Amino acid sequence: MPFNLNENPIFEFVTMIAYIKGSFVVKSPAYAIIEANGIGYEMQISLNTYAAIKDAKTGKLYTYLHITENGQTFFGFADNAEKEMFLLLIGVSGIGAATARMMLSGLKPNEISKAITQGNTALLSTVKGIGKKTAERLVLELRDKMGKKVLDENSLTSDNQTISVVDDAVQALIALGIARPAAENAVKKIILTKSDLSLEEIIKQSLKNL
Repeated sequence: MPFNLNENPIFEFVTMIAYIKGSFVVKSPAYAIIEANGIGYEMQISLNTYAAIKDAKTGKLYTYLHITENGQTFFGFADNAEKEMFLLLIGVSGIGAATARMMLSGLKPNEISKAITQGNTALLSTVKGIGKKTAERLVLELRDKMGKKVLDENSLTSDNQTISVVDDAVQALIALGIARPAAENAVKKIILTKSDLSLEEIIKQSLKNL
């Protein structure tokens, strides 16, 4: 009888893991092992994630289980923005998980977003494995999905707390059924006019302006 991944309780448990928080046992530019509750989780990571965790003894990695006919690969990300970018990239025809990780090792999520939004295929093509045609496909398929990123470092404060609140507000609006570009634009307008609002106030005012 063939093995059915969807009927395997361990598989279902792994796919439900959003992030893992624990101690870093191994850290390398290619992978990391994080121990939580006596279990060591080995995850493939990008150079961006490695740079974020290389000096940390403990921390949190957002996770994604990539499944193919040849096997399963666990990926870890330093923040949710990188994970979201990874998922967008592998959704493009011709972009596999290895290529997506390569892109996130060569460019930051915000840089990839800007390049795609601005149609900067030259910058995208600087990543190993990304040729001109693939770069053009990335722009064609993802430009509308990305819209203008709220977390643009040139337009918003780099304060970590503010960035976290903005991201939480955008995610909340998306969960309410608002398209990402509209959610990001609405939150950005509120933040630029009133930067001292609570998360709840930002969401409420953003909904009024949609």
